[in-house]
Amino acid sequence: MARIIELETRDVRFPTSRGLDGSDAMNPVPDYSAAYVVLRDSDGGEGHALAFTVGRGNDVQVAGIRALAPLVIGRDVEEVTGDLGGFGRRLTGDSQLRWLGPEKGVIHMAAGAVVNAAWDLRATREGKPLWRLLAGLTPEELVSLVDFRYLRDALTPAEALALLDAAGPGRAERELSLLDDGYPAYSTTPGWIGYDDAKLARLAKQAVADGFAMIKIKVGGDPADDVRRLSVAREAVGPGFPIALDANQAWGVEEAIDRMAPLRRFDPYWIEEPTAPDDVLGHARVRAAVTPVRVATGEHAHNPVLFKQLLQAQAVDVVQLDATRVAGVNDNVAILLLAAAYDVPVCPHAGGVGLCEMVQHLAMFDYLAVSARQDSRMIEYVDHLHEHFVEPARIVAGRYTPPRLPGIGARMLPSSLERYAYPHGPAWRGDDPPR
Repeated sequence: MARIIELETRDVRFPTSRGLDGSDAMNPVPDYSAAYVVLRDSDGGEGHALAFTVGRGNDVQVAGIRALAPLVIGRDVEEVTGDLGGFGRRLTGDSQLRWLGPEKGVIHMAAGAVVNAAWDLRATREGKPLWRLLAGLTPEELVSLVDFRYLRDALTPAEALALLDAAGPGRAERELSLLDDGYPAYSTTPGWIGYDDAKLARLAKQAVADGFAMIKIKVGGDPADDVRRLSVAREAVGPGFPIALDANQAWGVEEAIDRMAPLRRFDPYWIEEPTAPDDVLGHARVRAAVTPVRVATGEHAHNPVLFKQLLQAQAVDVVQLDATRVAGVNDNVAILLLAAAYDVPVCPHAGGVGLCEMVQHLAMFDYLAVSARQDSRMIEYVDHLHEHFVEPARIVAGRYTPPRLPGIGARMLPSSLERYAYPHGPAWRGDDPPR
């Protein structure tokens, strides 16, 4: 009988601030980082996952993951992987650790990392990529992953079952289509707020040439800079090509409405995180004021309850789930079900180390087994740090190619884990050779 014998954690950080990659109005000099976790069992099996941060505080996130070890070490592997819904609820429901949230912040993200590592362990044991593993579960198995306690006023288990049953017909044909054509992507690579205008224009033109469905530009700094940068971007991509905007929570509600006024002439596709991520009524006000510009949010939404409220209040046009912000795959299955029930498209957030690799599985699962649609749906893509993963996210003609290796996509190369270990890895000691 195999048991979990180790919960290893590592503080891994990449010095992206040196090139201002990832820079936005609220995070001007981020160092993309991973609180990396490995679950090991007594049969030699491993499950890999991570929680994403932007530098300082990654050590706090690592400590949060370590705090969950007593709830994990010694557990029977078959018991864990056979009831991942129950496993997740044990982690998020621990009475003493729950007090630190509840269901939000460092400890909830820590639970997400451990839950995702358990999913990686199961997918590896079954020899399947996560998207295929999830799509092969029965509707009853998928519903069992979700804690409906706080969601029943928006979606009941019976309604979720009916939704999943309705998505059943055509699944085999959709999988063939996914394997042949991939999943639509948009590029944030041109839009970081620290890039100069020449780099913005060059990368925006390249994104169009590469076949991406949309580009995204960071806003929320100096108002004149926003107008100038949007002018550069629109000239680079031409009229009609979708440009999304992302304020990264920089504005208050009234400010968001006012700041969007001079930007509307550039025909933005959406405004992302226009205000505080948990201000449901604020998002509803912004949405009413800026329509037909869409409102998108969710990368900092801490649990399915907040997504439920955004949908109930008609405060969002685009749901942006994140692979590591909530409590892992289980919470994200709940979010996908809620979005499908309210007929709101999901365009996952993937700006961060490992997020493209992980979140593509969730979007592809959604297409196969939940919404059964790709219209108005696309996954964010950022062209940074993929070379550090065993199976890097792969884009062909502006579309994600389905992963083929077993797991959830978070496994990093041992050499990268060593080189970027903080603070003593070569990349941080100053003796990393030029590459």
